[in-house]
Amino acid sequence: MRFFILVFSVLLVSCGSYKQNIMFNSTEGHVPEKLKRETATVESNYKIRKNDQLTLALYSNEGEKLIDPNPELTTQNATTPNTTSSAPVYVVDVSGVVRFPMVGELNLENLTLRQAEEVLQKEYARFFKGPYVHLTCVNKRVVLLGAVTGQVIPLENDNVKLLEVLALAKGLPNDSKAGNIKLIRGEQVYEVDLSTIQGFKDGNMIVEPGDVVYVEPVRRPFSEALRDNSGVFSLLVSIATLVAVIYNTR
Repeated sequence: MRFFILVFSVLLVSCGSYKQNIMFNSTEGHVPEKLKRETATVESNYKIRKNDQLTLALYSNEGEKLIDPNPELTTQNATTPNTTSSAPVYVVDVSGVVRFPMVGELNLENLTLRQAEEVLQKEYARFFKGPYVHLTCVNKRVVLLGAVTGQVIPLENDNVKLLEVLALAKGLPNDSKAGNIKLIRGEQVYEVDLSTIQGFKDGNMIVEPGDVVYVEPVRRPFSEALRDNSGVFSLLVSIATLVAVIYNTR
């Protein structure tokens, strides 16, 4: 009997910790660093598509930025984005090919950014010793995290609303909370409730490039407590088994 009381007590304590992996709780004037890490991970898995716009940074293995020895190639084969950055933009054409300085045309369609970087590093290794390549997609896009399992949604125009972004991500899964959606824009966190008509009217805002949408998953305290404290429960079961064996041998 005491054993079961102990197990029940541990379970109650464990259930109190199941919220530890809920992300992006609203905090005034602060967006957690975890947001940047999660966003970077999702973006690195984004697969390059036709008409994507890419920027390229090339470094030596010592971390020094390499200067293009043929800057006229950059000028001819890249366009300057409408941003404050002067980095040239390389466009993926309709056949999935991108033309880069020195290495020429490469088919990068359907490769992740990390895979494309590996391809470029091998190509630039013909000209530089141990080069390091950093490739960035500068398309207008929104990153989805949480119950929607991490997706990058390109924005086809400037009037895409939150509900359209969620629809492009195949809607909200069954294990998501429609009443607890967060839109992170810079240092601002907007809480949106799509579980009611009024919440939909108030929160179906136009998204902007760079926004991050986090859909909180439904919490399952018992199963998550079992998962997070599996080691404790295994130990208790082992002790219970040992006690039962000793008791039965008397």
